Amino acid sequence: MFCAESERYFVSLQSNNSIMDDKQYLLTLIREGEHQQQDFKYRVSDALKLAKSVSAFANTDGGRLLIGVRDDGNMSGVRDEEEIYMMHQAAYRYCRPEASIKFDTYHIEGRTIVIATVPPSERRPICVVSDEEKPKAYIRIADENIVASPVHLAIWRESQNPQGTMLTYTDSVRKILDVLQDQELPLNLIVRRSQIPRPKVITLLARLIRFRVVHWEYRNLQFLFSL
Repeated sequence: MFCAESERYFVSLQSNNSIMDDKQYLLTLIREGEHQQQDFKYRVSDALKLAKSVSAFANTDGGRLLIGVRDDGNMSGVRDEEEIYMMHQAAYRYCRPEASIKFDTYHIEGRTIVIATVPPSERRPICVVSDEEKPKAYIRIADENIVASPVHLAIWRESQNPQGTMLTYTDSVRKILDVLQDQELPLNLIVRRSQIPRPKVITLLARLIRFRVVHWEYRNLQFLFSL
């Protein structure tokens, strides 16, 4: 979730930008490299691919895309108006609900660099939609955009409940806690060992995570859950 530290981080950079020129500001950002809240895009050839980054930032802590910057930090620049058009397509056509996004354009040594800043959304999940695939929500983990797990979707769904959610120690909850005792397991294995229907396990894991009883992490290309 978006936190006060994230907000202070962005405000600090914006404040520093007011006392340094555009080139210094961009070089300061580039020196940070790619991380949880920053991604480099050399070029925009696919609006759908860009939408994945927008979704991931909006569903996590927010962040910014430096468009026209190579992975090694060299400023190549945005080629033409078509790329700028695709940036808007990514945010306003392929994201549902629409993600908030702010575009700032910088002209440095004959090159155009665009910074797309995406705040964390209060209407999660922000999903990427297309004619070819089912809607998918992404989250940002380190410098990667990862498809959100069904448990994340359940967490966001419950967070929209105005009545709030209670955690009751039922037999099903006990079974899940017993299964997770002293080990980290993926969702499918929890379902199999607990012998509880998958939709119910997803709902209960989401609730246990919200109440900080269960923890998740992404490792070896899978989400693992533990006490």
